[in-house]
Amino acid sequence: MSELHCPARVFVARHGEAEYESDLLSDAGGSLSSKGRAQSRELGESLRGERIAGIYASSMARAVQTAEIVAGVLGVDVVVREGLREFGVGVHAGTVGDPDPLRPVFSRWLEGDLEARIEGAESGTEVIQRVAAELELVADQHRGESALVVSHGGAICTGVPALARNLTVRFPESRAIPNGGVVELEADGDGWRALSWCGEPVPAR
Repeated sequence: MSELHCPARVFVARHGEAEYESDLLSDAGGSLSSKGRAQSRELGESLRGERIAGIYASSMARAVQTAEIVAGVLGVDVVVREGLREFGVGVHAGTVGDPDPLRPVFSRWLEGDLEARIEGAESGTEVIQRVAAELELVADQHRGESALVVSHGGAICTGVPALARNLTVRFPESRAIPNGGVVELEADGDGWRALSWCGEPVPAR
């Protein structure tokens, strides 16, 4: 089998539960709570049998901390990648976020309107492009291996369904990813498919 067609398995996880310095909306990273640290250790333990060859994390602190705890369990190095970060809050930074000003745009993305944009930040298309680019790089580095990516709920629910051929953009609507939740993907010469979403198998198409 050629290297191109040798599949890569990529586990995409949401970071552990985090605590924030303020209730105001921000692009700051936050820090893991004690529960988040426990979730991260549990994530590492759950992947012990998967022979993870590399760990990649969003540059946001809550993702880096999650990845470092998992790395301590698995004995694997962490590579930080800016493109795995959560989508930004744009002009809403510093506001109370109640009601959530990002929800209407995120809902439009899940409905397929990927040109909708968070004012001062990204469109759905732009989120997909950067997340997909990072996942492609990970897959190219780990043909015939498994890797872990630690990212964020919004980035995962926007980027992954657009990449996997057996998911639709609406798939995450009733399937929120909990802290520490994992989507298992496989990439080969035919592209990407989702194997499972938070422990539930995803039918092939």
